[in-house]
Order: sequence, then C-alpha cells, then structure tokens
Amino acid sequence: MKISSSFKDPDGFVFLHKNRIFRQINASYKDNYDFLMQSGLYKKLVDLGALIPHKEIDFSSDHEMVYKTIEPQIIPFISYPYEWCFSQFKDAALLTLLIQKISLEFGMTLKDASSFNIQFLFGKPVFIDTLSFEKYKEGQPWVAYRQFCEQFLAPLALMVYKDVRLNRLLQTHMNGIPLDSAVKLLPFTSRLNPALFLHIFLHARSQKRFAHLPLSRKIDKQFSRRAFIGLIENLENGIKGLSWEPEKTVWTDYYNENNYDSYSSKSLAEKKAIVAEYLRVLHSKTLWDIGANTGVFTRIAAKKGIFTVSMDNDPSVVEQNYRQVKENKEKNILPLWVDIINPTPAIGWENKERGSFLSRRLPDTVLALALVHHLVIGNNLPLSKLAAFFAKICSSLIIEFVPKEDQQARLLLQNREAIFLDYTQEIFEKEFSRFFRISKKSIIPKSKRTLYLMINKKKI
Repeated sequence: MKISSSFKDPDGFVFLHKNRIFRQINASYKDNYDFLMQSGLYKKLVDLGALIPHKEIDFSSDHEMVYKTIEPQIIPFISYPYEWCFSQFKDAALLTLLIQKISLEFGMTLKDASSFNIQFLFGKPVFIDTLSFEKYKEGQPWVAYRQFCEQFLAPLALMVYKDVRLNRLLQTHMNGIPLDSAVKLLPFTSRLNPALFLHIFLHARSQKRFAHLPLSRKIDKQFSRRAFIGLIENLENGIKGLSWEPEKTVWTDYYNENNYDSYSSKSLAEKKAIVAEYLRVLHSKTLWDIGANTGVFTRIAAKKGIFTVSMDNDPSVVEQNYRQVKENKEKNILPLWVDIINPTPAIGWENKERGSFLSRRLPDTVLALALVHHLVIGNNLPLSKLAAFFAKICSSLIIEFVPKEDQQARLLLQNREAIFLDYTQEIFEKEFSRFFRISKKSIIPKSKRTLYLMINKKKI
C-alpha cells in the first residue's frame, strides 16, 4: 500500500507491505542513487547520524520502471514541523544546511529542502528522504533555495521576532510560508538582521520583480561552487544567530518553585514511585505522556526503555523538555507541541498527505497526570467522552483524579462550580469502568489526589 504522503516524487515512493516500510526507487533515479551510494556520501551522512540508514531489499518486480527497493530504519513516531518547539525547528534547519554543504563536497546537491524531510530519531533530527539527492552541475544554483527559505527561515524568523506559535502557519501553508507574507508579518527591526534582509526581504522583492520571466531567465548559469558554499554558510550563520528563550508561564516553573500542583515534595516523590511501579508491571514499549510539562514523569518511562511522546500545549515547556533531551542525550523521548483538546488535523491532498495526530502510531500506554480537571473543568469535556477517547487510543492508562477540593481544581471552578455537578470521583470511576478495568488505585500521600492503573477491557 502506497503511503498517502508519497506521490509527488516521480523518482519513487514509500509504501507499506506486511507492516514494514519500503521505498521504491524508479529507474529514472538510477544514476543519482548509484552516485549517492558509490561516492561515499551516503556512508558519510549515515555515520554522522544525519541521514536515515537503509538496506536494499530483493523485492521482485518485472516492471521496467523499478530500479531498486530499499527498507529504511523505522522512525518510532512521525512528527511534523508545526508540532515542534523552536529549538527542534532550528536544529532541523541547520541539519538540512549541513547535509547540503557535505553533499557539495561529494559532487551532489539537495533538490528538495522541505522541512517535512526531517524527523526526530534518538533525540536528534535526521533526514529521511533518500531520493532528494542529485548530481551537482557546475554553475547550477541551489534549486531548493526558495523552498528552504519558505519552510525553514521564514517560520524561524516569525517565531523569534513575532510569536513562537507562528510555526503553526505551516498547517495552512504546507509548502512553506510565502516570503511576501513573511515580509508583511515581520517587524521593521528584523530588517536589521543581515541574513533575514537578504534571504527574506530582498528574496521576496526579487520574486515579485522576476515572476513574469521564464525559468531559464531566472537562473544564473554562472553561480559558482564557491558562491553556492557562500550562500549555504550565510544561511547557516544567520540561523545560528536566531535565538528564543522560553517565556515564563504558569507551567514553566511548575516543578522549580515547590508548587507541585497542591502537594509537597514528599508527595511528588511518592507519586513518582507509584508511576514507576505501575510502569514496571505493564511492560509497555510505547507511551504518550499527555500534558507532560517539562517531562518529569516522561523520564521515568524513558529510563525503563519505553519510547515516549512527551506532549504539551505550552511551547515554552516543550522547549525546556527538548533542551533536556539534547543536554542529557536522551534517546527515548520525543517532545512535541500538541494540544490534545485540538490535536493536529490531517491536511494536504484529500486531507491525507499529512496525517492527523491520532492517525499515527498509537501508544501501548497513556500517562495522564494532573490532566483530567483541566480537560473537564477547564474545557467542558464530559467524563464520558474522556473515558471513551482514552479507550480508543491505548491498552493501558495511568491517570490521576484531582477532586474539586484540590487547590488547582478550585481555581478552575471559580464562579463555575454549579456547572460540574457530575465531576466526582465516583462518577469518574463509573465512566472509566465502562471501558477499563481498574487494576490498581493509589492515594497520593498528603494530598486529595488518586492515581489509577487501568487496563482496556477490549485489549486484554
């Protein structure tokens, strides 16, 4: 079965067969593929961890257009640029430029510099599109220059100079943020940044000026290799100079100021121990930590070898989480900026080109700590719908119930208490028991909260 996002490249496509991912390479890409493998570029990039490794498969086909079939290493969870924090986006951009720079050393170039060609593996970005490489022709400009500026540079500039949440624009501008739109959105002060002035403002002006010319008139045939390298290095230095510090929000210092959401540091330690014990008996391989904050409980799962998608709807805490992943070289954690109340939709051609968040690989276990009261009281989500939702996505659930008497719940209930008459622990257990068997139940010491380990009845 052909993967729905893989239809635009005439040189090949990705397909699923017996739960394994393969990429067909068409005969039209034979010369470039052979050069990639024989030149040493493939080995160099794989050794650096910059390119996804693959193995060639004897996948019989008599069709004359088929040259080879390869099986790439599996990415545990596919993510998209509009789900990344600032530093993930920046690291993905710098990796793309590094690959382009190394490719030139081996006589190749990237014909495609889409941000969707980057995924995260073992805590680091990796390039996944093996068919994006082509032989470099002396005097040829970088054909992916505009694409890189629209899919990497413009979003990064908007995140730094306007609002870090503006990478969400890539959901409505899947092919990149048009440079003329970026020019209108960026403040005047951004023109003082030489890289942005050249690659966004002047670039947008030249697009408008030469839009009526045929492609052959737009391309400077004397664009030397030295000029090419200079372009890449200028972009690289410009992006390295872009920085953003997480804004202080109600959640960024959640665990740093002895807040601990209504209970003491001793209670927090007990809660960690309970979660660790629940995970010990589950033997899960994959987990979603929903409302993960900076990943305190995510790391309990990751240290047990469980691959964990650590998601939160606050980009500042996702940024802090990712920085910890980098600093500690953590391989089992993927921080993502996702709001479970409004998860990433499917977009693109036939709404299938980029999958929705819930259509991707679902986890064995969901961790939902200090979350229920925010979803029910803060977002008017009925307990019945919440229970049904979790039953659809996981086999086991570690969930925390926060009663109305809790300090944080009382804050949410200000001037609204009469609306949530059915928000009780008894009704919570009743609704979740429709779908789950309550395996364990633990009261967190010195608090009014309860942790549950639940097993999905349909997946036992």
